[in-house]
Amino acid sequence: MDMKRPRKQLLSPENSSPDSKTDSISRFGGEKKNGFNKVRSMGILVMILPVLVLISVVYRNPRFSGFVHARELEVFTNKVSEGDSTKPVTEQKDKLLGGLLIAGFDEESCRSRYESALYRTTSPHKPSTHLLDRLRNYEALHKRCGPYTESYNKTVEKLRSGYAIEPTDCNYLVWVAFSGLGNRILTLASAFLYALLTNRVLLVDRGKDMADLFCEPFPEMSWLLPLDFPLNQFDSYDQKFPRCYGNMVKKKMLNKPKTSLPPFMYLHLVHDYDDHDKLFFCDQDQALLQKVPWLVMKTDNYFAPSLFLIHSFEEELSNLFPDKGTVFHHLGRYLFHPSNPVWGLITRYYQAYLANADERLGIQVRVFDTGAGPFQHVLDQILACALKEKLLPEVNKREPVLYPTGDRKSKAVLLTSLSAGYSDNIRDMYWEYPAVNGEVISVYQPSHEEYQQTEKKDHNRKALAEMYLLSLTDKLITSSWSTFGYVAQSLGGLTPWILTKPENKTVPDPPCFRDMSMEPCFHAPPFYDCKAKTGTDTGAIVPHVRHCADMSWGLKLVGRNEF
Repeated sequence: MDMKRPRKQLLSPENSSPDSKTDSISRFGGEKKNGFNKVRSMGILVMILPVLVLISVVYRNPRFSGFVHARELEVFTNKVSEGDSTKPVTEQKDKLLGGLLIAGFDEESCRSRYESALYRTTSPHKPSTHLLDRLRNYEALHKRCGPYTESYNKTVEKLRSGYAIEPTDCNYLVWVAFSGLGNRILTLASAFLYALLTNRVLLVDRGKDMADLFCEPFPEMSWLLPLDFPLNQFDSYDQKFPRCYGNMVKKKMLNKPKTSLPPFMYLHLVHDYDDHDKLFFCDQDQALLQKVPWLVMKTDNYFAPSLFLIHSFEEELSNLFPDKGTVFHHLGRYLFHPSNPVWGLITRYYQAYLANADERLGIQVRVFDTGAGPFQHVLDQILACALKEKLLPEVNKREPVLYPTGDRKSKAVLLTSLSAGYSDNIRDMYWEYPAVNGEVISVYQPSHEEYQQTEKKDHNRKALAEMYLLSLTDKLITSSWSTFGYVAQSLGGLTPWILTKPENKTVPDPPCFRDMSMEPCFHAPPFYDCKAKTGTDTGAIVPHVRHCADMSWGLKLVGRNEF
């Protein structure tokens, strides 16, 4: 969204021009010398003054949400075309994101839910009507079966008993908070997609800070797993856990005649999972899992691409996502609304440093090398990529001052990294030398934490804010293998340039490449043909599931225009 120009103000008594006041008076008889006309005019003004005051109060009082939010979302000034910046037009902002969101939430408790539309251009990727219908159906299911409802209490009581239970009205999927924040966001979206496909209620283990980082996404019912839930020792759940599905298959505990299914099973989908765990992605195993009321899932992978290879899900997924390259883009914007403290970090930074730029470039740097940065070869690679792809201009080292004719375009560079060195060097370069095209380049970095601090609340607040800020840029450079970058690109609907993973501390050639879609990469997919019961290349089965550009063995969803 172009936020270079200030918002157009609504016409109200406090910002009306003197001319408008004169016009109003003249309509009721004018400033004539006739005394009767003056008296009549004054009388009418006395009558309408309370109405004007009331209108002013309504517009200024946030309690009248129907007025105030219409005012906040009314207009933004955009350019009619690249060649003509003098003709502002108004654009109505869609705060419900094409129907992904529903009205009715308390807006003050989660400002990001409806205000995010103010900071983005309208997405060209529209959610399907089938997806919208399924989301509304899921919301009704969650309200009926969520924490402390009659159905929930009934199944939990039987779960405490430890005995097998008959099919229930409500089945559940418990997502366990695990790994870094980028991984958690991607896996939670994958878990929600699986819940949609299997008609399960998703409940979220709050971990250290999930409740602090995100607003509740579903109306009238929490998605957080209650603290008194009987199965809460999730740290001990691993491949050897007695109720681990892969372990039970390995020991042939589920093939015995007259064996009743347990009330819950654990799904180990972490990167170290084995071939038995990976049977989760097979149709016949899904048929069995569907009979288990409670599933507990731990994963650090965006496993959505492999769900598209399960035959029984294929038709439903095609209806939900006709454009396969938009899965996280839609689900991420539906689920993940930053909490008010995080939203404050985002909006304050955006307004202070990014809002007035003609263009915004995001650069996300994730270095896997050991040792303290910054690294010269990484800095050289960033610059080589940005200059080669014309995302940043060259500098003129011969002329101390270079003033081109005409308007000077401004470009804000938002760089995120654990180290401050990369942004410092790029900032210095454009301070010491002018850009050859006359652009004014400003470089900003919100934080530099030096090392990842997964369990620290303030660290994760900043990390989420920076992911979101990157998603608000116009163009984006990301690092290979980084889930931080995946979240930013997909939320923003951006197809990034990816920095080639360097080897031997040298700048790769080419330094970067354009990704094939905005979707995240599934880093540890299975390579198994469930029907043939043999190994296979799962990146060559269907055209919309391909190998990732930044990780050759990973899987990635691509859209219909990206085959």
